[in-house]
Amino acid sequence: MARTAFVGLGVMGYPMAGHLASAGHEVTVFNRTRAKAERWHAQHGGRAAATPREAAEGAAFVFTCVGNDEDLRSVVYGERGILAGLAAGAVLVDHTTASADVARELAAACREKGADFLDAPVSGGQSGAENGQLTIMCGGAEEAFARAEPVMRAYGRAVTLMGPAGAGQLTKMVNQIAIAGLLQALSEAANFALRAGLDTDRVLEVISKGAAQSWQMDNRWRTMVRGEFDFGFAVDWMRKDLAIAIDEARRNGAPLPVTALVDQFYRLIQQAGGGRWDTSSLIHNLVEKPARTG
Repeated sequence: MARTAFVGLGVMGYPMAGHLASAGHEVTVFNRTRAKAERWHAQHGGRAAATPREAAEGAAFVFTCVGNDEDLRSVVYGERGILAGLAAGAVLVDHTTASADVARELAAACREKGADFLDAPVSGGQSGAENGQLTIMCGGAEEAFARAEPVMRAYGRAVTLMGPAGAGQLTKMVNQIAIAGLLQALSEAANFALRAGLDTDRVLEVISKGAAQSWQMDNRWRTMVRGEFDFGFAVDWMRKDLAIAIDEARRNGAPLPVTALVDQFYRLIQQAGGGRWDTSSLIHNLVEKPARTG
């Protein structure tokens, strides 16, 4: 069992750190809101640290899961930051969905400390984190991945090294691009079925057995047609992720016409007060009088 630290106890980080504790690892946590760290400590044991530096001191593996690039830099750098307490030979594993640029930057900063870095964004949403069934896509050195992979198995059902630093974040961008287009198409299909007067449950039963089948169809179709959006991955988070992907595409020359369009459809959801709704709420832009929850 390893001595670990987990920085960032949001809807993803809180259960992920809990799985580490349940697997028998020694876990020290830090969260900007101290009360949440204390609540985690009361529930799972371990220790709640006063700073990211304190959390990292003596840890073989330090995990982070925060909001964006700047949030990540704020917990890594400075006198109170992770790097100040990170030991030589330790591995910093970042589960934030962030840019490939910041991943490469932090990999270089860790090398200067004699430590390793893995960018390791996740897919599977809040339910995947709570159930320990996340898909984790990693970038970094093979040796560092080999050491960290068994630890990440505490909450990851699929943990894969995709390439050097930044490759994990680039893979997550691919994931979000694919989901965005799929959810818009699914929203249009479900709305079409509603307007055509079809029995939507029966439609789902039929088409989910064919080429149209997807995880989103299996898990979100019924809630979409009922206007239930109070679970899963929030629109605000998705727009943040799509902005990262669109920015990267400007640099590598990949056209993203559908992704850019769906991003604007999500902006309409935000304007309707749905920033915290699930990403399947795209159907709200199409139906005449949708029920709304969340």
